[in-house]
Amino acid sequence: MDIKIALLPGDGIGPEIIAQALEVTKAVCNKFGHTLHYETGLVGACAIDATGNPYPDETHELCMRSDAVLFGAVGDLRYDNNPAAKVRPEQGLLAMRKKLGLYANLRPVTTFPSLIHKSPLRQDIVQGTDFMCIRELTGGLYFGRPQGRSEDGNTAYDTCVYTREEITRIVALAYEYAMKRRKKVTVVDKANVLATSRLWREVAKEIAAQYPDVETEFMFVDNAAMRLIQWPSSFDVLVTENMFGDILTDEGSVITGSLGLLPSASIGRHTSLFEPIHGSWPQAAGQNIANPLATILSAAMMFEYAFALPQEGSLIREAVNASMEANICTADIQSEGMTPCGTSEVGAWIVNYINNK
Repeated sequence: MDIKIALLPGDGIGPEIIAQALEVTKAVCNKFGHTLHYETGLVGACAIDATGNPYPDETHELCMRSDAVLFGAVGDLRYDNNPAAKVRPEQGLLAMRKKLGLYANLRPVTTFPSLIHKSPLRQDIVQGTDFMCIRELTGGLYFGRPQGRSEDGNTAYDTCVYTREEITRIVALAYEYAMKRRKKVTVVDKANVLATSRLWREVAKEIAAQYPDVETEFMFVDNAAMRLIQWPSSFDVLVTENMFGDILTDEGSVITGSLGLLPSASIGRHTSLFEPIHGSWPQAAGQNIANPLATILSAAMMFEYAFALPQEGSLIREAVNASMEANICTADIQSEGMTPCGTSEVGAWIVNYINNK
């Protein structure tokens, strides 16, 4: 199979972790006889420096002619809390989501047996956790208009807007995934307060009726936030709107013990994008200390979701698990008393495992 991908390393540790994911991708393609084609594009602060635009037209054209996008992270300390900045790296991410039609963000939250001790939750609570968060990505407060501030600067406003079409698209996707898993969907909203949430619940009930084999539960977002900590293994597929999903997926990410372990996929109308859920960590850039596993696992999701190649994704997951069992880990997940490995060392070990499997 011809595999055509766009590489968008971005800022901070992005280039380092993407480099390791690329080497793993090359190894898997070589192992299974696929032909890999890839090009690199600019996004984020590095794109602002080069073109003045955090998501240049050239990068968008590259993504549009690719079958999948492997993305690192955006963010730069120069733009943090800088009111003088007319454009920010994060605007590139929002523009990319909108232009590519990346309407659904999929974040699996799965515990790794060798790392349960790293979770902030008790072992008996976190053990067996395996659920998928599906977040709507192109609507809601982050994209609603009007948005702004009053002339005197003392009042600010954002508008949360959702259409029936946007809700139908994401909720139907959640039910399709539930049918492939344990057949349970949790719809998270704030229908006791928000009009948009009431529309979410109305549409979700209509779709639920089309999937009689799937158990459906409706949960207010504050209750869902508590349940994630009290009983995370009770979830199978959790679907929600943009801002609620942003918050809950970050909360869910710490269950595994490290942000450096969780991949994600953003499903789109034109192409799909795969990225680690962590940020650009600019303070660590160039130090060879960033955990590449989330990005490598994002590459596994890319093989599975973009190219329908489950064996390839499974081999990457196997190699990642083996690396952790062998204590080939960066400092954030390394066992106490063991010397941590560098970013490139972890990547090279996984490539070697794949080559010799």
